[in-house]
Amino acid sequence: MVRGRISRLSVRDVRFPTSLGGHGSDAMHTDPDYSAAYVVIETDAEDGLKGCGITFTLGKGTEVVVCAVNALAHHVLNKDLKDIVGDFRGFYRQLANDGQLRWIGPEKGVVHLATAAILNAVWDLWAKQEGKPVWKLLVDMDPRTLVSCIDFRYITDVLTEEDALEILQKGQVGKKEREEQMLAQGYPAYTTSCAWLGYSDDMLKQLCTQALKDGWTRFKVKVGADLQDDERRCRLIRDVIGPEKTLMMDANQRWDVPEAVEWMSKLAKFKPLWIEEPTSPDDILGHATISKALVPLGIGVATGEQCHNRVIFKQLLQAKALQFLQIDSCRLGSVNENLSVLLMAKKFEIPVCPHAGGVGLCELVQHLILFDYISVSASLKNRMLATQQK
Repeated sequence: MVRGRISRLSVRDVRFPTSLGGHGSDAMHTDPDYSAAYVVIETDAEDGLKGCGITFTLGKGTEVVVCAVNALAHHVLNKDLKDIVGDFRGFYRQLANDGQLRWIGPEKGVVHLATAAILNAVWDLWAKQEGKPVWKLLVDMDPRTLVSCIDFRYITDVLTEEDALEILQKGQVGKKEREEQMLAQGYPAYTTSCAWLGYSDDMLKQLCTQALKDGWTRFKVKVGADLQDDERRCRLIRDVIGPEKTLMMDANQRWDVPEAVEWMSKLAKFKPLWIEEPTSPDDILGHATISKALVPLGIGVATGEQCHNRVIFKQLLQAKALQFLQIDSCRLGSVNENLSVLLMAKKFEIPVCPHAGGVGLCELVQHLILFDYISVSASLKNRMLATQQK
């Protein structure tokens, strides 16, 4: 039972010096320090439960997100949790469309990252009060209640409330069996931690060899800074993992559109399943051009980790600009906005392969993708979750 009035919201700037070892490095982010704005909300309920939520950052700038969280806190404090989740769509709109703060958004950038952190904490608290993980809270939720959590503004030209309800109702068939399957087997995953751009060749070989021993069959390599270097590193990885294992590539927005097509034409010999973020995350038509050009090479386009909101995803889907859709649990407006994107992906029959890898992202996004398989997509074809190799 949902209970309590939110009496306190705190936020911390948490940083890890990952740049010292080249961990997380790519063609555009050469020295990331994996970090997070970490939000904790408390209520006056006697259970003492706390809701924890984060948004992911790369070091400098985390203090700006913390400032934005504090600027939004008045929307949460002294509110009954029951009232928030009872009108979650309305609360989402209130938070995402603050009459003054939306001017430095709207629904994008620092303010949206802060919104995600707060909403992630609300969802965490709600699930804890129900005695369930977030994925189970979503899976067990009545379809009409789920739909009521979503803001459909700006996307009704491709997904209406009626469309969403129909998808969720169809997803009830076989849901119990899919949940049991996930509990027994888990969700397919790939590792991205073998091949950061700042790693030496020896480290690449060592990590890929260990990953194979640990049972990994899907690998992602960072590319985009230097073509000859990319060819050498991709050849090295292919030599270690063999021709049958799945390989993906990630340029982290490095290229112009023609450059992306030309570069990937040279790397096609390594048989990548996809090229991730080949160009600016805002360039929908550019992604569509790249996508069309790479079809004859058997290479898909994946993107989404820096898509501002559901509207950008809507347009990417409309433009046939991607073959793999990558939601992010912190870039979008938490669970609420991610639900709308999962449902649009289902309508367009595009597989969802969530972005993760940073502080807390793997732990957060697993809840969304488990819900997607159990209640929405009902498919594992061409689907996998990004995670970090231990």
